[in-house]
Amino acid sequence: MNATSVLQVGPLMPALETQLNDEFAARVVTPGAPIEGAEEIRIAVTSGRNGVKAELLEQLPNLELVANFGVGYDGNDTAALKARGVALTNTPDVLNACVADTALGLLLNAFRRFPDSERFTRAGEWAAGANYPLTRRFSGSTIGILGMGRIGADVAQRVEAFGCKVLYHNRREVPGTTAEYVGSLEELARRSDALVITVVGGPSTKHLVDAGVLAALGPDGILVNVARGTVVDEAALIAALQDGTVGGAGLDVFEEEPQVPAELLNLPNVVALPHVGSGTVETRNDMKNLVLENVRAQLAGEPLVTPVEL
Repeated sequence: MNATSVLQVGPLMPALETQLNDEFAARVVTPGAPIEGAEEIRIAVTSGRNGVKAELLEQLPNLELVANFGVGYDGNDTAALKARGVALTNTPDVLNACVADTALGLLLNAFRRFPDSERFTRAGEWAAGANYPLTRRFSGSTIGILGMGRIGADVAQRVEAFGCKVLYHNRREVPGTTAEYVGSLEELARRSDALVITVVGGPSTKHLVDAGVLAALGPDGILVNVARGTVVDEAALIAALQDGTVGGAGLDVFEEEPQVPAELLNLPNVVALPHVGSGTVETRNDMKNLVLENVRAQLAGEPLVTPVEL
């Protein structure tokens, strides 16, 4: 193994950075900066936030693999990787449970407005004699899931335990699920008390949830997004929340992370998290280990553990 064959692209989980340095003497590059000895690089390790773009790829003539820390790999230029024959791996499955837990938490918080009612308590309004307004019951509601993949299935399992009816929309029906398939996204929104987004990001799903879908969700509807911010037309969502077209939102992701529009942060019916869906010690450690397993496999000439089909 060449000691300079691994490149870290952008900041990563500190424990992963340490192990990449200790085990592979990985070189670190900031996206957009030139790379010395670029012809020696065989593997680039990155995250969905930075990714390997076409410009960086052009500097790495012998790149064989991009190991992506995270299940979402839309930050990488997959068309350029495919054209060059560069393999791509991600970290699926190990984060399903935590992301589904986050979706459930956002649903409960958006329905019951727990964060806003906590602010109400901390501000002394309850002690001053005021009562917090009544909210919406979550148990027994109808939950629509956009994207019935692994995470969507885990969300369905959790909300069914609350007596919720589950509907879903996908590119195709999923065999073996107890949830009801709905062929139109707008129809799914119309029939749901809350719409949970777990579909993949990227150009194919950009602004899939638009003003029409939000209008179908309706003034009592809740939008929850634990997928990618680009799936939602954020400007349309802000307008819908401000004028009452939609009842509330629970968001872990945004279009221009880490920037979050002030209009969203100032709304009492919005729960905003800093993209922490997989942010637990256990899950991030599992993700780290998957990245390292893929790097080791590539360097040893063995099959990749979690290859992405490009």
